[in-house]
Amino acid sequence: MTLTADLGPGSRAKALDAMEAGGLDVLVVGAGVVGAGTALDAVSRGLSTALVEQRDFASGTSSRSSKLVHGGLRYLEMFDFGLVKEALEERGLLLTRLAPHLVRPVAFLYPLHHTWERPYVGAGLVLYDGMARVGAAAGKYEMGVPGHKHLFRKQLARMAPDLRTDDLTGAIRYYDCQVDDARLVMNIARTAAAYGAHVASRTKVIAFLREDGRVVGVRVEDLENDREIEVRAKVVINAGGVWTNEIQDMVGGRGALDVEASKGVHIVVPRDRIRSEAGFITKTEKSVLFVIPWGRHWIIGTTDTPWDLDLAHPAASRRDIDYVLEHVNKLLKTPLDHTDVQGVYAGLRPLLKGATEPTSKISREHTVAQPVPGLVMIAGGKLTTYRVMARDAVDAAAESLDVPVRESITDRVPLLGASGFEARTNQRVALARSSGLDVARIDHLLGRFGGLVDEVLDMVAARPELAELLPGSEDYLAVEVVYGVTHEGARHLDDVLARRTRMSVENFDRGTASARPVAELMAAELGWDAERLEDEVDHYLRRVEAERQSQEKLTDHEADETRVQAPEGPWAV
Repeated sequence: MTLTADLGPGSRAKALDAMEAGGLDVLVVGAGVVGAGTALDAVSRGLSTALVEQRDFASGTSSRSSKLVHGGLRYLEMFDFGLVKEALEERGLLLTRLAPHLVRPVAFLYPLHHTWERPYVGAGLVLYDGMARVGAAAGKYEMGVPGHKHLFRKQLARMAPDLRTDDLTGAIRYYDCQVDDARLVMNIARTAAAYGAHVASRTKVIAFLREDGRVVGVRVEDLENDREIEVRAKVVINAGGVWTNEIQDMVGGRGALDVEASKGVHIVVPRDRIRSEAGFITKTEKSVLFVIPWGRHWIIGTTDTPWDLDLAHPAASRRDIDYVLEHVNKLLKTPLDHTDVQGVYAGLRPLLKGATEPTSKISREHTVAQPVPGLVMIAGGKLTTYRVMARDAVDAAAESLDVPVRESITDRVPLLGASGFEARTNQRVALARSSGLDVARIDHLLGRFGGLVDEVLDMVAARPELAELLPGSEDYLAVEVVYGVTHEGARHLDDVLARRTRMSVENFDRGTASARPVAELMAAELGWDAERLEDEVDHYLRRVEAERQSQEKLTDHEADETRVQAPEGPWAV
């Protein structure tokens, strides 16, 4: 029997009831990738576990990354070999065992401008690939990605016709992996729920419960139903990311960790604007620039600058977009301009604060702290190493529990959709024939739902109209909206347009043409009346307009001032 779980409205209500009833070993606060991973680690060790999130799953940093699962090639230059080795091992596990339906290899070209760079970069990539092979040889995972290859100018010109090669001596092609970060987080949360964790989004922590100086739980506000409940647990684990300092202030443990937010901005351009068989990576004066293939698009970024404004709504400014365009255009024969930009997104990285170093120089190794008894804080790290961070957080929490706690097993716990993925992929033609969809649509669904594709196709069989493409979309089907509500915890229009799908950044109109049809599908599942439907559409359209206006402002402060004026519905945080 295939393991499955739904995070629909009924599931959320039951989860909150279970939390209110008490008896929890572990309560995890924050459902980004680390929080979701922590909940899965705890529940798979046999601990009674709950997970709460004030907004949507992955609504912060974990849906606004470069969408890479990688070792971090640039950390080799910082001699951070331990982090690179750890990340490469996690890459191998995700690609071949834990989430093969979501994680896939991606090729990059590292352009070489000087003769001396070839042995220097080549040696680094020998080490990079070698570290990955060590884990594969030890039987932790299959290798999964090809090794690097040296290319000379003519080979490079054939592979990437739009790359400017006149001042290059060639390039080195190497492989890393990519993932839809928001889907990864949602799948981790669903997997935790499948093993018994109580999971609820739109549930905001407003206070900590203390007894004799010890944290014994939290008071939360159910933002969907305007009520407050107490959730008691033996240990609370905070995985709040860039909100870590605010959580510490709330509980009175200020100073245990010091996290600073670093803003990263990415732009999305159509795939036909750059002819190349692989992505690119190049160093900038501050960080690195990635040009990443993403379906019909390229994702290009990122910036790396301190951010001390609104944490909930990091804003991209015109200066950010100009910076990315300036650096990518140094690589291209035909420059990109603002008219080529299909989408823009800004995210905040939670970096452990270093001395006076620029944020791009701060290592992303994580730290676990216990500022007061009964509370564990986890911060730092990166998307690729979320599972290691989660393991370390639960290890720390185990010290406060009065029961023996087993060792972490999440390196052997595949995420929902991993089981059956390979077999169903081999049966893609038969699935197309039986469902009436073409093979390309089946491939699209397999790449998003893996072995759970049968649940999606069963919906299509019961309601054939759900096989239609969404208006304004070239990729997404109506069934993905309905499944997003019934199984994946989508509660609001933005949840679907920005995270269950990526129409908010993949379409030139930022998903506005799809807003009403998507809202109508959601309304039928969630019981919205006409007024609520209009509110959801209006909120989304005005938010998109506010983001567009912020991207015309030159500075962060001007962009932030415009962005935070975006309307917030009564449910929004």
